[in-house]
Amino acid sequence: MSVNLSKGQTVSLRKEGGTLSRVRMGLGWDAAAKKGLFGRMRAQTIDLDASALLFDQYGQLVDQVWFQQLTSRDGSVQHTGDNLTGDGEGDDESIRVELAGVPASVASLVFTVNSFTGQDFSQIENAFCRLVDETTEAEIARFDLSGSGTHNAMLMAKVSRDGAGWSMTALGTPATGRTFRDLLPVIAQSL
Repeated sequence: MSVNLSKGQTVSLRKEGGTLSRVRMGLGWDAAAKKGLFGRMRAQTIDLDASALLFDQYGQLVDQVWFQQLTSRDGSVQHTGDNLTGDGEGDDESIRVELAGVPASVASLVFTVNSFTGQDFSQIENAFCRLVDETTEAEIARFDLSGSGTHNAMLMAKVSRDGAGWSMTALGTPATGRTFRDLLPVIAQSL
């Protein structure tokens, strides 16, 4: 059963009989057609990038997973690869997290998306992020990213330690930047 989240909403990642052990954050999008010469619509290529940033309890970045580093140093977080166009159905980029393997020093993971090619979100359609239980393939949370805005990046969601388990908060915070590094000042406000 999926839960559609709005900006600021939080959902527990506990499930009946225990807590989730493996989750996947999926990112999907389509490039909106753009007016070309003589008013004809033409396809454009948009390269969105998903990143997972690992922070300690003091808000210090301790590791990152993105298109230039596909696996965290400890191996608990893995990016499945960079999609340069958004073509295809379903998740265009995915980041897998082995929650039990995330080091105890990591208090939260922040998932971001940015337009590496620089287009703003008004040119992006059908953008979403979702959290999937990898053991059952059940979608447990979904956050539709409204693609109408002049920003070219967004803080998608935060997964935080919640007692003995984890919880996910839909952030939906607009930002500007081509890589996660440009987003660090905005992320600091969400930790």
